[in-house]
Amino acid sequence: MRVVFLSPAFPPEMIQYTRGLAEVGAEVYGIGDTPRAALPAEVKPYLHDYLQVPGIMNEDDVIERASNWLRGKSVDRVLANWEVLVTLAARMRERWGMPGMSTDTVNGFRDKEIMKERVRKAGLRVPRSRRVKSEKELREAAELIGLPLVVKPIAGAGSADTYAVRAPGELEAVIKATRNVPEASVEEYIEGEEFTYDTVCIGGKPAFENVAAYLPKPLEARSLEWVSPVIITVRDMYQPRLAKGIELGRKVLTALGMTDGFTHMEWFLTPRGEAVFGEIGCRPAGAHLVDQMNYTCDIDLFREWARVACWRSFEAHSARKYNVGIIFKRALGQGRITRIEGLHNWLYEAGQWVVEEKLSRPGTPRRNWKQTLLSDGHLVVRHPDWDEAYRLSFSAANNIRLFAE
Repeated sequence: MRVVFLSPAFPPEMIQYTRGLAEVGAEVYGIGDTPRAALPAEVKPYLHDYLQVPGIMNEDDVIERASNWLRGKSVDRVLANWEVLVTLAARMRERWGMPGMSTDTVNGFRDKEIMKERVRKAGLRVPRSRRVKSEKELREAAELIGLPLVVKPIAGAGSADTYAVRAPGELEAVIKATRNVPEASVEEYIEGEEFTYDTVCIGGKPAFENVAAYLPKPLEARSLEWVSPVIITVRDMYQPRLAKGIELGRKVLTALGMTDGFTHMEWFLTPRGEAVFGEIGCRPAGAHLVDQMNYTCDIDLFREWARVACWRSFEAHSARKYNVGIIFKRALGQGRITRIEGLHNWLYEAGQWVVEEKLSRPGTPRRNWKQTLLSDGHLVVRHPDWDEAYRLSFSAANNIRLFAE
């Protein structure tokens, strides 16, 4: 089984997917713009060969260089788990006549307006929205949809360049902030809680499912600097309260033509109990959510994804054992981290339930909290009981503080 895996060392979690591919028997041919000499030591044992290209985002150039590099070799799969490369992977599959999702299908997972149109046609609840390419169109869409609303890039990932408009006076500021965005989606703001629906699929059917709660919503977390964002996987995900969201997620997979691999969907649960689609990607979640899912079930989804991608088989026992919370911390002040308060007491309080403590240490430059959810490090805690996992997570969010100057 020969597999081309795009960007095997960046973002850093791609190293784990590269490992997974090698561990299930794949011969991994990596393609990326990281210089060969600069590849992390931990990824090198898992790569059979590696092609360095000038720019991994230059799709036409990458396809031509890869075609020349692999001439005379048979290749079985072309895979990408980084959002910005899933279309390139689909184009390479089509160029070489290989199995996997087409560019049209992948576009339904990348272009937020096409995505919503296809989900809406399946009879599922989707926020009202419009595609806009100019300030004039944005204002017209805002008038049509009404406030509150959300403005987000058509092909964005996460909450980057995403803004809420709750009052008329905020619209001009958002127009100014999104001038670098060539195409945007203006959509109805959905009141309620926000959750994920994550899967590893075989033939569009989930072999593994996960639900996690965003606390608070990512949009709010990206708007308020003092917030320590918390995400908690739900051990009892098949409880009646979440059933409509899971049903929605499964129907979305069918509507968009999912085949094999990871998906990461976001959805809303309104105060009236309605499940509303948010968006979905045909790739794994970032921000360590796959690690959380691994801790939830004590499994290795990096390897199980690889087994699905190569052999269309999921072998791990996926009983849900824990609710797993991740807490992202943001330092107060600017400059370098100078001290951490409350960590020792929290570690003592949480005891055996702590599974990761990776806060930035004194001397480390503070990171730009608007550019990365990871910010100045994180903690991970798990517990079989939801209320205790929630309490320990928010104890860390509220009582641990990092300072910078």
